[in-house]
Amino acid sequence: MRLADHHARVRAAERNVEARRAETLAHCRRTVGLWRAGWTPGRIVIAGLAVGFLSGRAKPLRMGGSGGLLNLLRSLAQLLESRGMGSTAPSADADPSPPADADDASTPEPAAIWPHPPRRKAPPFVTTS
Repeated sequence: MRLADHHARVRAAERNVEARRAETLAHCRRTVGLWRAGWTPGRIVIAGLAVGFLSGRAKPLRMGGSGGLLNLLRSLAQLLESRGMGSTAPSADADPSPPADADDASTPEPAAIWPHPPRRKAPPFVTTS
């Protein structure tokens, strides 16, 4: 096969892809339009009532009771607080002192910038065959 034949086949394939893309976009627009038109106020109210009833029947507070979701959230909050991500971290506007002169500025210690240095990941496991 000649190079010109290959170019012609590629151009034909690109035209086919563009036609399919335009067709797919038209179908998506039509589907979204039909979806939005189908959500009438009555259907929205019925769907809200059904979801509310089903979520009430699932007894969501049962999970938050003994040893469940609340304990998980408490331990997660303690973890974030110990990492310096909680609400106990000092904010930038807490220091009322005026800014230092440019001559007096020195390089801050690394601990002041990053209180917990990141852990380095091990290099990825690489095999050679």
